[in-house]
Amino acid sequence: MLHFSQLAAVSEKTTDIVKWVSLGAVALLIVILAATCIKGKKFSTSEIAYAGVCLAASFALSFIKVSPVQYGGSITLASFVPLLIYAYKFGPVKGTLAGLILGLFNFISDPYILTPLTFVLDYLLAFASIGLMGFAPKMGKLPATAKVSVGTVLVYAARFMFHLFSGFIFFQMDSVWADLPMTNMFVYSFVYQCVYLPADCVIAVCVLITLAKTKALDKLLNIMDRKNKQPAAQPKQPVQDETPAD
Repeated sequence: MLHFSQLAAVSEKTTDIVKWVSLGAVALLIVILAATCIKGKKFSTSEIAYAGVCLAASFALSFIKVSPVQYGGSITLASFVPLLIYAYKFGPVKGTLAGLILGLFNFISDPYILTPLTFVLDYLLAFASIGLMGFAPKMGKLPATAKVSVGTVLVYAARFMFHLFSGFIFFQMDSVWADLPMTNMFVYSFVYQCVYLPADCVIAVCVLITLAKTKALDKLLNIMDRKNKQPAAQPKQPVQDETPAD
């Protein structure tokens, strides 16, 4: 059995490497977004601007949190909501890219991993699940409250699964407590995720339902609409012949 200090040393070394990798990944994503914006094929300038606003809001909200468990696992103040709204408006592909960037930002702000695989599961795939919200508007004639609720639950269910497998790897190495209360690391990881993820999901659902019922969500979506109708051009008035009559 490895001692925790040994695991911490391994994690610190791996974290330092992945931190620089993630910085390069963020730069690459920004270049990709800028290139697609210039070409005008995938992203418009307004979509990138709204992605930046939503990313900043989600990142700021992620610092308002309660951590009921050690080494991660925080209940935040609806930190996913701004990007969930972005994905709801602009679709799964753009929502996934924005989620990936948020995951990288969260890692850079507080880097800690045990293995490169846990980095991929916890910071890339778990946050990329935000893109699933992009399928919510296509759920038939359901009311907006039902669509945002189902979409949010799908996002958190996917996030739960990624964190579950990451936790299985993490706890299997006895990296938090020397004497774990059970031998099944999968069950232990399941209980661990249940401590904070369902609560975080409930907060996000409640906020989105409130926004939908108060029509604030519709107003936000209208503001983010890149296809706003331009005012109709006024017909040209015929030029009057000002030549004086004889």
